[in-house]
Amino acid sequence: MRDALRAALMAPVLVPQVAWVVLRAARLPEAAGPREGVSGEGPDLRLLILGDSSGAGVGVETQEDALAGRLVAHLAPRFRVHWRLEARGGATTTTALADLGRMPPAEFDVAVIALGVNDAKNGMRRARWRRNYGDLVAHLQERFGVTRIVASGVPPLGVFPLLPGPLRGVLGRRAAALDAELRDLVAQNPALRYVSMAFPMDRGLIAEDGFHPAAPLYDMWAGRVAERIREG
Repeated sequence: MRDALRAALMAPVLVPQVAWVVLRAARLPEAAGPREGVSGEGPDLRLLILGDSSGAGVGVETQEDALAGRLVAHLAPRFRVHWRLEARGGATTTTALADLGRMPPAEFDVAVIALGVNDAKNGMRRARWRRNYGDLVAHLQERFGVTRIVASGVPPLGVFPLLPGPLRGVLGRRAAALDAELRDLVAQNPALRYVSMAFPMDRGLIAEDGFHPAAPLYDMWAGRVAERIREG
């Protein structure tokens, strides 16, 4: 409530800052390349990656260097990975639910969720975020047979170099609140695994737009996700 009041009072400053951030962050395209495939040797692992612009690989040129490509590369020495990427810029938990509803039924073993930045930017309330995320989990389990879900945390927007103050503070608090709800949800569901998105804020890890991951950060992120998947 306090954060909502603060944001309302600062709206004349925040609104143009949000517009500027959206325009700048939208300059880079989604990564080119296949969004499904089979790679590796070993037991079959059916993998679905669901996400927003970071899931879609904005910040690098090809999917090979994005989250999906690096995750498959980390898993391929141990599994024969049948993977599919469903991600797009601007996606939220609300739009992801709609997108899942339009997907034809299929069977996956593991799902990776990379959502939250746009929910925080749009001011989604904690209760709705938790409800939406729970609905995503249920949908993945019931419609797609997923037994393990790796939940990427909400990035700490308060330290992103692109964001100007006071927007950085507002979005940082929103992101932290949603991430706390997600961690609590994970703690209550044995099918969920949490991956922190707190990384060193090295300029070399961030794409030229100052907002999306660069190739080294995608690889670090994928490594953390792969570790959770290998844990079973």
